Amino acid sequence: MMQHNPKGFPRETLGPREAIAIVVGIVIGAGIFKAPSLVAMMTTSEGWMMFAWVLGGVISLIGALCYCELATAYPSAGGDYHFLHRAFGRHVSFLFAWSRFSVITTGSIALLAFVFGDYMTQVLSLGPYSAAIWGALSIVVLTWINVRGVRQGATTQVLLTGVEIAGLVLVFVAGVIAASMGLGASAPAAAAAAPSPAAAQTLPAFGLAMVFVLLTFGGWNEGAYISAELRDRQRNMVRVMVWSLLLVTVLYLLANWAYLAGLGLQGMAKSKAVAADLLRIVFGKPGEVVISLMVAVAALTSINATMIVGARSNFAAGRDWEALGRLGEWVDERGTPVNALLVQGAFAMVLMLLGVIFGGGFSTMVEYTAPVFWLFFLLAGLSLFVLRVREPDTPRPFKVPLYPVLPVVFIAACAYMLWSSLGYVGSKTWLGMNASWIGVGVLGVGVVLMLVVSRLSPSRSAA
Repeated sequence: MMQHNPKGFPRETLGPREAIAIVVGIVIGAGIFKAPSLVAMMTTSEGWMMFAWVLGGVISLIGALCYCELATAYPSAGGDYHFLHRAFGRHVSFLFAWSRFSVITTGSIALLAFVFGDYMTQVLSLGPYSAAIWGALSIVVLTWINVRGVRQGATTQVLLTGVEIAGLVLVFVAGVIAASMGLGASAPAAAAAAPSPAAAQTLPAFGLAMVFVLLTFGGWNEGAYISAELRDRQRNMVRVMVWSLLLVTVLYLLANWAYLAGLGLQGMAKSKAVAADLLRIVFGKPGEVVISLMVAVAALTSINATMIVGARSNFAAGRDWEALGRLGEWVDERGTPVNALLVQGAFAMVLMLLGVIFGGGFSTMVEYTAPVFWLFFLLAGLSLFVLRVREPDTPRPFKVPLYPVLPVVFIAACAYMLWSSLGYVGSKTWLGMNASWIGVGVLGVGVVLMLVVSRLSPSRSAA
């Protein structure tokens, strides 16, 4: 346990403000500037659309309460990795760590870097490979900042998150202006202003809408990775998770209200860039530059936060597997796993290069590993039940209210997302093959690596 090994382990250096900035920064990405159009397309009225976003916040909050119990009972820089290790063993946790490193985390960093590059190129082009250059610069600079120390990374996160929130507030202001001008009422959706009967909203369509809503809320679970570094975690962990999700939910509701006010429901459904369309209507040409900077900052915020938590899961794997021991080195003077950060940044750069070579194919590959993500998310929820039965005497500073009802609701939501993502992926192809095999391939490579590493690594305690 950390208190018996102060050297080479995380220390309680983060306050609630920095932790909230990390969680909010991961959750609020570029999705809120695009997903609302898809949700509007799949809902039959403004009421159903707003309800979908409220429901997304509620489900995420229930999941966060489950993670608060796990994180306060088993604080670890490994987050999900640590929970899965205790509940299901080192082999399951290794496959999870491999999936995060190979695609989920590093792939997200690379794709967010491309998003950052695409929008910065709208502001200042650096030539034919401008997006890749901007993206590579973002990875290099943010990796360098986080390698310098956890304080530098956390301070950067607080600043970026503040700018990101200011951008969403600007969207809300644009909505207020649009409402005062009556733009939403004159939009094509005016005919759909009257709420449709409840029966008009089909369950499959609403379920698909929830897929995109929950994806936009995704990332809140990453708060578990900083549980070992949070000061007074028994009290602050719950505060961080609850306040983060309440803030995100309020910002999402305000943004969607603003989109409705300026574009109407049908206008949202037809828009390919809903935030850009709103700001262009209200502010004219300068609005296009503003929205480019907003999305760029949102991507940058998510990259930085993903780097912070992603490196910690790699660190946890390094502590557990001797062959990966270099990843498990914690630099006390900097309060961060330097080697894990460097390897993560280097692999993200490799994936960016693949993105340049294969174009949209790489984006598709990362997108289609969603079933793998939801599979492990489901197992993390189940680990709460397993650990309550297996380790009943472990002190639990926080217990999920209404147990077992709320954990069952969370697990059911994860199972539904797993089923939905499998259905979505199974209907697609990539490079001529069924895209569902991509996730299987990632896990298959992980099994081979696990067998190799197992021969070189005797079992030892996870971080």
